[in-house]
Amino acid sequence: MKNVSKFTTLTLMALGLLVWGFSQQAAAATKAVNLTRGIVGPVNANSSWGGYSVLDMIPGAGLIPVTSANTTFYIGFTQGTEADVANMVLYTTPRGSLTISAVTPVTFGGASNPSIALSSPSVCPIVEISVNNPCIVRFDPTKIALSALNDYYLVIYFTSDSNNSGIGATVPRFNQSSLIGWFIASDQTRLTVGQSIPAGNSGAQPDFLMYVMSN
Repeated sequence: MKNVSKFTTLTLMALGLLVWGFSQQAAAATKAVNLTRGIVGPVNANSSWGGYSVLDMIPGAGLIPVTSANTTFYIGFTQGTEADVANMVLYTTPRGSLTISAVTPVTFGGASNPSIALSSPSVCPIVEISVNNPCIVRFDPTKIALSALNDYYLVIYFTSDSNNSGIGATVPRFNQSSLIGWFIASDQTRLTVGQSIPAGNSGAQPDFLMYVMSN
């Protein structure tokens, strides 16, 4: 009986360790990891976005070799009480090309045209946002696996209204990111497959987009 008892105890312990190992692997699989080098260090502000499209490029050459079925974008605000988005999309192009090969909707709270309440503590825990305390907003995970064979463009068009005239975008002070950005005073979120990514005003630094992660 003692030998049977010892065997049973050892079996239960082994099963317990196996289950714990699987649970640890599952937790690691859901942990958010960077898919590209995001913003490092302090930020400056770029203000007044009513009627503008911001285009932020995620180059395939800068992707970290991490496999993820989802891609989650984090954008930063330095001022404002509400950001009104008319539409936002992710364009895919072959690497080194400007020709759009796919268009993927991007959402916040399930909508591609959200109003983001920057004055709400549930959105911005530190309500008095500034360049020293930027509000980082997490978009819904986008069901797309990024590939080094492609380039990607997150495009957000802000409605031409008074709310957006008062919002500020995070802009990195130091060029230590693989992200690139520019902006255009028109809606650039309605392009279709076969059209080209437009050029615009650019300082090579990304506006708003801070991190591209797996979750």
